[in-house]
Amino acid sequence: MWIPSKLTRPGRLHNAIVRPRVLDLLQQAPFYKLVLFRSPAGYGKTTMAAQWLSDKPNVGWYSIDDSDNEPFRFINYLLQAINKATHNACPNAQKLAERRQFSSIHSLFGEVFTEMSNYHNECFVVLDDYHLISDEEIHEAMRFFLKHMPDNLTLVVTSRANPPLGTANLRVRDLMIEIGNELLAFDSEETTRFFNQRVTDGIDDETADSLRSYVEGWPSALQLFALQAQHQKRTLAQSVETISQFNHAHLWDYLVEEVFDLLDQETRQFLMQCSVLDHFNERLVSALTNRDDALSMIESLNRFGLFIYPLEGENHWFRFHNLFAEFLAHERKARIPQQEHELHLAAAEAWLEQSVPHQALRHAQLANDGTLIGKILHDFGWKMFNQGELATLESAINMLTQDQLYTQPKLCLIQAWLAQSQHRYNDVGELIAKADQEMATRNIVLSKKEEGEFNALRAQVAINQNEPEQALQFAELALSELDHSVYRGRIVATSVVGEVNHVIGQLSRALPMMQQTEKLARQYHVYHQALWAQLQQSEILIAQGYVQAAYELQDNAFKLIEEQQLHQLPLHEFLLRTRAQILWCWNRFDEAEECAYKGLDVLGNHLPSKHLHSYSMIARIAVGRGELDKATKYIEQIQHLLKQSTYHVDWTANASMSLILYWQARGDSAAIEQWLETATRPESACNHFLQLQWRNIARSQINLGLYDDARETLAFLSKEAKAYNLVTDLNRNLIVEAVLQVQLKQEDAAKALLKEALELTNQTGMIGNFLIDGATIGHLLEKLVSKSELGDLERHRAQLLMKNINTTQRSRSVHFNEEFVEQLVNHPNIPELVRTSPLTQREWQVLGLIYSGFSNEQIAQELDVAGTTIKTHIRNLYQKLNIANRKEAISTAENLLQLMGY
Repeated sequence: MWIPSKLTRPGRLHNAIVRPRVLDLLQQAPFYKLVLFRSPAGYGKTTMAAQWLSDKPNVGWYSIDDSDNEPFRFINYLLQAINKATHNACPNAQKLAERRQFSSIHSLFGEVFTEMSNYHNECFVVLDDYHLISDEEIHEAMRFFLKHMPDNLTLVVTSRANPPLGTANLRVRDLMIEIGNELLAFDSEETTRFFNQRVTDGIDDETADSLRSYVEGWPSALQLFALQAQHQKRTLAQSVETISQFNHAHLWDYLVEEVFDLLDQETRQFLMQCSVLDHFNERLVSALTNRDDALSMIESLNRFGLFIYPLEGENHWFRFHNLFAEFLAHERKARIPQQEHELHLAAAEAWLEQSVPHQALRHAQLANDGTLIGKILHDFGWKMFNQGELATLESAINMLTQDQLYTQPKLCLIQAWLAQSQHRYNDVGELIAKADQEMATRNIVLSKKEEGEFNALRAQVAINQNEPEQALQFAELALSELDHSVYRGRIVATSVVGEVNHVIGQLSRALPMMQQTEKLARQYHVYHQALWAQLQQSEILIAQGYVQAAYELQDNAFKLIEEQQLHQLPLHEFLLRTRAQILWCWNRFDEAEECAYKGLDVLGNHLPSKHLHSYSMIARIAVGRGELDKATKYIEQIQHLLKQSTYHVDWTANASMSLILYWQARGDSAAIEQWLETATRPESACNHFLQLQWRNIARSQINLGLYDDARETLAFLSKEAKAYNLVTDLNRNLIVEAVLQVQLKQEDAAKALLKEALELTNQTGMIGNFLIDGATIGHLLEKLVSKSELGDLERHRAQLLMKNINTTQRSRSVHFNEEFVEQLVNHPNIPELVRTSPLTQREWQVLGLIYSGFSNEQIAQELDVAGTTIKTHIRNLYQKLNIANRKEAISTAENLLQLMGY
């Protein structure tokens, strides 16, 4: 799919003029981030860059054309250029780009910078003709690239206009060398040398200066003067006289009169035909012009100096100078307009012979030939889809007439999958319905295999729209219709069957279907679908109570990510998210928090709505540690995202759990009551996320004293959990039931529930759920242990829980936030020393962390400040409170907390 000529730097132009004054300036280029060659067409930007870099060993060159405005294509070419410059220092990034396995360009560039950290040689990457890029996503990505790229890399850009790459900022910070018109334009000495190399009679200084002044040193115009003198056997002085009216606006007229008309008809025809192509080699030109001597023609024209660039590498690739290409295109449309259609069709066929369908598709579109567009899409559409050519495909499909589209079921399928892959789920259903209607009108009868492919897509749409019964119907129908050759449809349909059974609580059916999905996906190398199947299996095992088995399966998923370079897929965040949930329930907060932050890194900055799960986990961990200030920041983010986006109940239930635990810690009954009034009440609780939503409701009811309602909710939860063998949720529900019994003063009933929960915990390991309500149930655990009512394993776990509860409660009790401090300093019994020597808010935070047992280093990390700053805060609070050491600080904090009733 990639054109080699786009990644090869131009060869030296014949008789190129060495430009010492420009080259001297460029000697300092390795110390700058950006070298920008900026000027209108014809000033020799590309030539100058190629001349400067000709003796540099580590150079990657990327020649840009109009088709590169698709981010996927641009990034792939850019990474290939980087790898050429660095001797393949970034192989993983290249694989990620080629397989489209990255969540954002930022995250992909992060992988580039990580890999380049081991490459220390000076290197250059050239983006030639960047003015052809208009895609804002590419501009934004390149601004990020420039900001963060390693110091040993220099980016070189040639452009007709000032590129939107933050050049003003770079210029102010002296991080950019800019080579503009004034430097690229020839001076008198260079003009003299230029003509002395090209004109037999040479040139005197006065004429050279006159020519240079007239065209402002414009190299292309000077080349035209030289050509005129060569072909008309006239002196340069005579040439100057005949073009005294020459200016930039008349360039094309001049090219016609003084260059083009001097060529023979055969050569003119050849050039105009070739101008249809952006890049060309012998095979392309031979197919286009029906000439056997295409290569010799091109090489002779190159020697003649007609603005043809030979490109480095094999296969003899060439391209026209941009200005001359535009001129030739103008002449082609003016002189041989009747050939335009046929030339683009011939170019399309020639590119197809070289297996470059996206170029063929571009020419078919320019020819406005729907038949050829349809043929290319039919033959190469899926290949282009899998290569990520989504914008190109969609543009081409939109040019088809309804007859051309709806008489080809494969094209309808591609159109629908394009919408599906871009998350336009509502469009997918409408597109399929429209296709059904239009194909029926045209009496198009689908084959059984085509019916299966459509039904597999319908199944995927239905499950995305939370319609599991309909999804199951379509998926099972698709599996009955698809043979083993249609692996994509079979994988999707099998996955949907598994997912539906998971959603409706049929876990014993869901697990083998997901195992089969994984096997099929691995067999056909569809590794992202294999990863998805592993994640679903993990969630099913957790729900069944086999948490350790789920943890080990997640290890296999991490291994698959490493082996197949899937790090940048959003599914990687899904894996990190489920791993964090297990670690949280096992009370391994530090590891859970690390997974949540890694998940945010995977998603990057372009999917803020997808950050909800990670924010929920970080907030939950902060509440568990008693760090309510930190939790507040993430709770605000959660609330903002919930208002901005629409989420599945799985997502909202997780977010709501964190909100409720936060409000519970803050004693904010009003917020809990408001949530409960608007909370979704699902009809069933047959899966883990519906169980969680109902458990949130039960917890809210208990907090608000609605004990009868809570009893009814928990009875419903218990019945559903047992019916669907949701062992882990049954474990969690027992703890919440115990909390309710404590509130009802039924301690014996509460102890019985806790004993049962502890026995289940032997299988699940879910101690984190005990810790949520440690303040309420801690004393009952002590009684269970002291009265020897537990088995040895349960007693050991209960003792561990009591220890963790005491630590957690101590941490939670020292939340010196602004509201608490205000109440404290206004308390009538506050010591006078505290009132007269008030601590700053930061100093109160430090005091609370000292009480919680944090070291100076841990305090600095928690508050994200330098260790020296923490030492200053500690010294200040010691002076203000008249204390000498940490022991006295902890004692002072205890006294203040007791004063406030803690």
